[in-house]
Amino acid sequence: MGKKTKVAIAIAAASAAAWAGSKALSKPQKRPDKEALKYDHPIILAHRGGSLIAPENSMSAFKKAAGLGVHGFEIDIRLTKDEEIVVFHDEYINRTTDGEGRIADMTLSELKAFDLGYHFLNDQKEYEYRSKGETIVLLRELFEEFPHMLINIDMKDSPETYEGSLIPSKLWRLIEELGVHNRVVVTSFHDEQIDRFNLYAQNSVALGAGENEVRKAYSAFTSQFKHLYHPRTDVVQIPVKSSIFPLDGEGFIQFLSNLNIPVHYWTINDLQTMERLLQSGAKGIITDRPDLAVSLLIDKNA
Repeated sequence: MGKKTKVAIAIAAASAAAWAGSKALSKPQKRPDKEALKYDHPIILAHRGGSLIAPENSMSAFKKAAGLGVHGFEIDIRLTKDEEIVVFHDEYINRTTDGEGRIADMTLSELKAFDLGYHFLNDQKEYEYRSKGETIVLLRELFEEFPHMLINIDMKDSPETYEGSLIPSKLWRLIEELGVHNRVVVTSFHDEQIDRFNLYAQNSVALGAGENEVRKAYSAFTSQFKHLYHPRTDVVQIPVKSSIFPLDGEGFIQFLSNLNIPVHYWTINDLQTMERLLQSGAKGIITDRPDLAVSLLIDKNA
């Protein structure tokens, strides 16, 4: 036996021993149940209220989606200059005449002056919502208008900004004041923001996964060290693909499900993909077309 062969065998043996030792010492821990995630069937979350059926983030969109029978909403939040939490995705709000305005630099009253329905075209290419009073929505208003809906909240303000440093505590205080702990999921693309929020929540609220947490989960799944993954999230919301990596495989969904972590996919707007994901074990569909998604679930349960 040559020297190189002996070295290769020794390395393989050491790797096997490390794997066996780590598996003996590390037991995967399932995430504890959270009330907000206790459902025995797949759910439909209207993305920004259903941005292809009405102006996104408008009260009309949320009401229309609720009327269709969705289980909840997937929304983004930002902090205004006067420290109000509004339901909005972009950093800037489009002005109808003179450029753009940054959400964090404007007061709630200034933001309420903008017409959310100004640019929305329906299927007939008509501006049916223009000048109909569609204004920016407070998170408080959304909670109060829909007291039984699950609301998945994504904190959009970057943790490096002033508004980003405040929004985790502001959000927690609102959740605590309204007593909505059991019907929200709180997340952010920034894992740091989720950690900041949880300093206040102390695991009393369901947490979504940031980008780094998703990366860790997928890396563990594709390695021989799945047992070393210790999740810090209660639910994972992901696209079907990230860069060149497919995230929609049945094996990955099952890996997370075994840890009591349901998987929700965004933003899915065609029936074929919805059906495929549900058959693979997805527990949630986040969509701009809640009308299609709800009809799919009705047909499956008929």
